[in-house]
Amino acid sequence: MSVRTTVTLEDELIKLLKLKALETSTSVSTLLNEIVGEAFRQDSDDLQTFKERDTEPSISFESFLDELRADGKL
Repeated sequence: MSVRTTVTLEDELIKLLKLKALETSTSVSTLLNEIVGEAFRQDSDDLQTFKERDTEPSISFESFLDELRADGKL
């Protein structure tokens, strides 16, 4: 199922989308669907990774910097 919608894009982005659509012999709509779908897949992958690493110990940024300094890496 698809739904027609209006999206406001910056001029440069629509130019890039149109050029990419021409280069790949596809429509701007198909290209946008692929781009948005890929962004959500990446988000889903990231969320899964966060879930898998949830039990790992965490360290504050300041503590990490202190460790790097103590090891002579900073």
